[in-house]
Amino acid sequence: MKSQIKSFILALITILFAILLIQYPDQALSASIRGLNMWWEIVFPSLLPFFIISELMIGFGVVTFIGVLFEPIMRPLFNVPGAGSFVWAMGMASGYPSGAKITARLRQEKQLTRIEAERLVSFTNASNPLFIFGAIAVGFFNDPVLGMLLAVSHYGGNTMVGIVMRFYHRKDKSSKANHERFSIKRAFRELHETRIKDERPFGKLFGDAVLSSIQTLLMIGGFIIIFSVLNKLLFVTGVTEIIADSFTFLLTFLHLPEVLSIPIFSGLMEITMGSQMISQSGVEMLFAAVAVSFILGFNGFSVQAQVASILAETDIRFHPYFLGRLMHGIFASVLCILLFQPLYASQTEGSSGAIPVLSKIKESGWPMHVLEQLSHYGPLITIASLMAGCLILWKQHKTSHFYK
Repeated sequence: MKSQIKSFILALITILFAILLIQYPDQALSASIRGLNMWWEIVFPSLLPFFIISELMIGFGVVTFIGVLFEPIMRPLFNVPGAGSFVWAMGMASGYPSGAKITARLRQEKQLTRIEAERLVSFTNASNPLFIFGAIAVGFFNDPVLGMLLAVSHYGGNTMVGIVMRFYHRKDKSSKANHERFSIKRAFRELHETRIKDERPFGKLFGDAVLSSIQTLLMIGGFIIIFSVLNKLLFVTGVTEIIADSFTFLLTFLHLPEVLSIPIFSGLMEITMGSQMISQSGVEMLFAAVAVSFILGFNGFSVQAQVASILAETDIRFHPYFLGRLMHGIFASVLCILLFQPLYASQTEGSSGAIPVLSKIKESGWPMHVLEQLSHYGPLITIASLMAGCLILWKQHKTSHFYK
């Protein structure tokens, strides 16, 4: 009976979505183009190198090497193998959903148990610094000093999630810690053994890395576009306002302005649009920073759908990741409140108290410069990468057909 009800609800939602697309074609098209441009210009060219490099590093045994070296740090702190340090670093450097992508690969390679993978994926999906400093702080708020507050709150909250999640299934016997002492020699030996086990030649390994990365990014692009359209349709039909009004009491309880209800709901759906709406809401900077910190930590349902799709290829369950997103949003918001005075208010009272590094950033405008360059050359990188992927796929198909 439950299965039948679920089928009916899913079919009804799909039909309603199709009707809205027909009824509001102009708004759907503009939202679709907006999502496509974001993927085309920014997401694809920025994430592709990280995905390919991570695949190559896993295949060459570099991740195993790093895991042996960082086991004494990652195991006591987060109760995950040392290889988790690579996932954590790549997740912060490249942004979501890189952490989920690499965690899933390590799970497929049997370098993580399921419980360890669920712990790891809960705190390795974070926003990259370029998005926080460039798109949000400079692009939306025109205030690079705010970027420092958001970054410290975001990454600090993420670390706190990892520490809390170390106790997730802590009695699970499948997690076997490596109690061997730190040894560079053993790390090199593990690297060599891992590389030998993967019998693929470099050309095959590189081709597979490119194809796997492009396939994942195509999936990510689809989610970005569909959630951009969904968010727009909910807004034009008034559903966003109805749902947002339903939790205004929560904002009142938290002493946040009610005007943030619609921007926060939009941010729960898709981070970029929500952050932009918060910057245009006209509320005090403290309230705006807290709201942005929460939706950055929550990731947004668009990113969560991407992660769910990636994890579906493994036995990693989604609910630990979702729990981590709730905790991350709360921790980041609390840290934002606590750090607002020392990291933002005291730095904006006068130019004499400004942090030198941030002053240089504000004068040079480097975050927006990087984004502008990426937007300019991003489509060329995307086209070239897609053509390379098609060429590799054609060659592999031709080779396999030749040997049949």
